[in-house]
Amino acid sequence: MHIFITIASIDPAAGGPSRSVPNLARQLARLGISVRLQSIGNSAVSAGNDGYALELYSHTGTAFSKLKAIVSMRRDLLIQVREHANGAIIHDQGIWLMNNHVAVGVARKTKTPLIVSTRGMLEPWAFNHKAFKKKVAWHLYQKSDLDAVDLFHATSPQEAQHILESGFQKPVAMIPNGVDVPAWRQRTVSPADRKTILFLSRIHPVKGLLNLVEAWQSIKEPNWRIVVAGPDEAGHKKEVMTAITAAGLQDCFEFVGPVDDTVKWQWFFNADLFVLPSFTENFGIAVAEALACGVPVITTTGTPWQELVTHKCGWWIDIGVTPLVEALREAIALSDKERSVMGQRGRTLVENGYSWAKVGQDMAEVYSWVLGKGPKPESVLSP
Repeated sequence: MHIFITIASIDPAAGGPSRSVPNLARQLARLGISVRLQSIGNSAVSAGNDGYALELYSHTGTAFSKLKAIVSMRRDLLIQVREHANGAIIHDQGIWLMNNHVAVGVARKTKTPLIVSTRGMLEPWAFNHKAFKKKVAWHLYQKSDLDAVDLFHATSPQEAQHILESGFQKPVAMIPNGVDVPAWRQRTVSPADRKTILFLSRIHPVKGLLNLVEAWQSIKEPNWRIVVAGPDEAGHKKEVMTAITAAGLQDCFEFVGPVDDTVKWQWFFNADLFVLPSFTENFGIAVAEALACGVPVITTTGTPWQELVTHKCGWWIDIGVTPLVEALREAIALSDKERSVMGQRGRTLVENGYSWAKVGQDMAEVYSWVLGKGPKPESVLSP
């Protein structure tokens, strides 16, 4: 079995898949599977240090340089797939981008089984974001590319259902992302006058930060602050800060910029509450990471986290300002002990349901089935 995983970027600033996909490659390699991860990047070709091969195709950021990197990626993928004709699978991450189109083209040319993880990019909000460009791409190549897929991969039941309803008549494997569960640290109770609500994600319109600003304008609890951690995307931070200033909330919000893994876990363990008011998420890795650190979570029904309700570890609310205000009021009114108990339930949920060992094994079973070497896994849903 030779798995070729292709992705636009593994820069952590690019979002959840840039972190979860290398983790998947690592776990598959631990199972003895030959894995090659190819990505457009800004460093030279190197070998993975976790049992899988890693190839980064560098560019300078210009359109021409990126095109050269993609051409190189296509050339190498074509050569490598042909070298492993028996037992090869191309597992592409995302849609719309040129590197995705290239991966599909190689699969077609070599008649290699193709799996596409849509990564939320077929969800209604994502499809309508920059809608004109996507409609053009859809008719030029994207619909045809998706017709060539042998199996779709979704990370939530909600995403799987949307794919099944899209009309492609292809099976869908529903396998969530795994979560790195950090070693438990004893959480220190924050002072009563210095409680922290953490938002840790890309600063992007899809994440609902403007709704959070408007919601906090109705609350303005002086003993709580909102920390915003993550990279700015497409200049959205300026729009958010303008809204904060207009609402007179400059003293309530703190922007700390992108954070590496070490600092990220510190912020999670020091937070009293985590909020992600997204319009859509195919998984929402930050939700799982917050839960793994024992932090209760507020997120929306645009994310697949109904388990926050069923496991009593957070709030799963309708998208919008009013539901967010209500959830925030309820959360900050709880005692430290009540929030701690909710957080412990969240930690247990992640430990039991989202381990990388289970995710890797489930994906390996899907690969075997696609190659005709194993039974149909329970995770695979038929159209």
